[in-house]
Amino acid sequence: MRIMILGAFPDSIIKFRGVLIEQLVLQGHDVVVSTAYASSDIIEQIEAIGARFVGYKVERNGLNPLADLSTLWQLLKLFRAEQPDKILAYTIKPIIWGGIAAKLIARTQFYAMITGLGYAFEKGSFKRRLIRGLVKCLYRFSLCSASKVIFQNNENKQIFIDEKLVNIEKTSRVYGSGVSLTDYAQKPLPDKPVTFLLIARLLGDKGIREYAQAAQQVKAKYPEVNFQLVGPFDPSPDGLKSGEVAQWNEYIDYLGEQKDVRPFIEQCHIYTLPSYHEGLPRTVLEAMAIGRPILTTDVPGCRDTVINGKNGKLVPSKNVDALANAMLWFIENSGEWPVMAHKSREFVEAYFDVNRVNQQLFYLMELNVKCDNTSDNTVQSSDTIVE
Repeated sequence: MRIMILGAFPDSIIKFRGVLIEQLVLQGHDVVVSTAYASSDIIEQIEAIGARFVGYKVERNGLNPLADLSTLWQLLKLFRAEQPDKILAYTIKPIIWGGIAAKLIARTQFYAMITGLGYAFEKGSFKRRLIRGLVKCLYRFSLCSASKVIFQNNENKQIFIDEKLVNIEKTSRVYGSGVSLTDYAQKPLPDKPVTFLLIARLLGDKGIREYAQAAQQVKAKYPEVNFQLVGPFDPSPDGLKSGEVAQWNEYIDYLGEQKDVRPFIEQCHIYTLPSYHEGLPRTVLEAMAIGRPILTTDVPGCRDTVINGKNGKLVPSKNVDALANAMLWFIENSGEWPVMAHKSREFVEAYFDVNRVNQQLFYLMELNVKCDNTSDNTVQSSDTIVE
């Protein structure tokens, strides 16, 4: 069977989908990976695990209708040339334009994985409302022929159902993209000054401004505490500018984009993500696997990773004072860290193991794979983490 994995951003394909691609290849499928044009290094990594790479032109964050129509035309030609039996698409443009193109290809089954709502669903200016309305119309049209629409949290799933973007019988939920428990092994908390860490693309809706303002408040009381920020700048309309980030250098250590974030997680004490919305945040899962207490916001996706007071703390989004107070609590209650760290690892093992998540995806895509401890009820579960 020929299966196509359709994304937009090539730099994350191995990290987020590498295990999935490898497992599909090991099952004997002909796997085609398609994203925006990739570097030779990424193509070599994809080919090394037995898949093929085909690039296409897509403006991941652009709002140019001519460019998007070009993307649709390229995908239509790609699907006709490759004739995939099944397509698994994720992120907004591959889902929208891939879903529309797949309608015109006989016998191809299209699966959409919604990894988050993104900038277009945030309330705000007139421009955002226009974008939101357009995106909803495009989602509704592209998903009407999908075999399954797979979500990473139940709040996002309910929004799509309530907005009539997808029929409820087509929807399912899995626990994020999963994380390798081997690659992200549990590590002891470091013996060094207290360090908070945030890893994210430099977008406003990741809560980075709130993180910086809370850090400023905390360092007024505990100047020895470290606040680190790792991640790339992003061309999205919501992206932060380098000048703004530079203004925070008295209380934030910006460490740039890193190919391997594990050494930074291992050297932090509290992993922090004050995001406004997520599908299910991969960096939080990585930090949980390594064994770190989590400080994040009580919003869809993020709240699925924390039982408040057990493996971390939840705070309201866009609330600098609440975030700073939670940071102070962690600083003043370091004796709680080891228990929270252990709980984080336990939760990842129980819910977010990449092998478990992939088994759920195989089941939903009808790949005739035996799914250990996985049934339709498990996949469709409306539960967040429970004790």
